[in-house]
Amino acid sequence: MIKRLAVVSLALLLSGCFDDLSDVQNYIADVKANTRARVEPLPEVQEFVHIPYRSQDARSPFSAPRPEAIQDKFLQVQDCLHPDPRRRKEPLEKYALDNLKMRGTLGDIGNIWALIEASDKTLHRVTLNNHIGLFHGRVINVEPTHIELLELIPDGAGCWKERTTMLQMADASSVASN
Repeated sequence: MIKRLAVVSLALLLSGCFDDLSDVQNYIADVKANTRARVEPLPEVQEFVHIPYRSQDARSPFSAPRPEAIQDKFLQVQDCLHPDPRRRKEPLEKYALDNLKMRGTLGDIGNIWALIEASDKTLHRVTLNNHIGLFHGRVINVEPTHIELLELIPDGAGCWKERTTMLQMADASSVASN
């Protein structure tokens, strides 16, 4: 029985080894006849425009850009409120208020400092009459939950207007509950 099964299986295997490839060749010919070769056209190459670099017109590409100041030169109008152009700028005056976070306070009742974190992760200590922000903000009050600033805002006509602003503690809810 085993010999008979081996002979039958050998016969089946050998029957699949004929050289008749006509059905495969017919299929290939049919695909070649019905399929058109379509090659997408190449995109148009835009002409390169060379822009010469002139060092006197632009900053050096190898130096970091300088932070922009709101207004370095002031138009002085008589009988009008304006910031002191001779006053030396403090470190936190190069940051906008939305880039500063109050992180805590130090000191006692009579003398209190606020800890301010800048966007570059540096920590600064400020107290009364220190300046913060792009609009010449002067600290007028320091509380455990916030600091109050008096800013000078340009009105566009050469004069400046005063505005009171607060910079609150980053997580003031935890301080208020303690």
